[in-house]
Amino acid sequence: MPVDRYEPMPGANFSGIDLSRVDWPQVDLWGANLAGANLKGANLREANLVGANLKGANLKGANLKGANLMSANLKNANCKGANFSGANLERTERSGANFEGADLTDAQLY
Repeated sequence: MPVDRYEPMPGANFSGIDLSRVDWPQVDLWGANLAGANLKGANLREANLVGANLKGANLKGANLKGANLMSANLKNANCKGANFSGANLERTERSGANFEGADLTDAQLY
């Protein structure tokens, strides 16, 4: 899915969409609905995902290095093997999320 990564997409609705392996570094998805989306292997490095709904999303192996996920909903998300190094996960809903093998080096969790 070609997207100009510098074009803001706040509030966009990608719920249930297959976005596996998208290359969207620095994309602005503030408040976007990505519930149930397949983001397996996606590159979302330094993305703005503040307040985004990622409930039940598949983020397996995704690159979210340096991304801002403050107040995002990651409930029941599959984050297995994802890279969250340096990411902001403050005030995120993470209950039921699978972070097995995820890189949380220098991530802000609280």
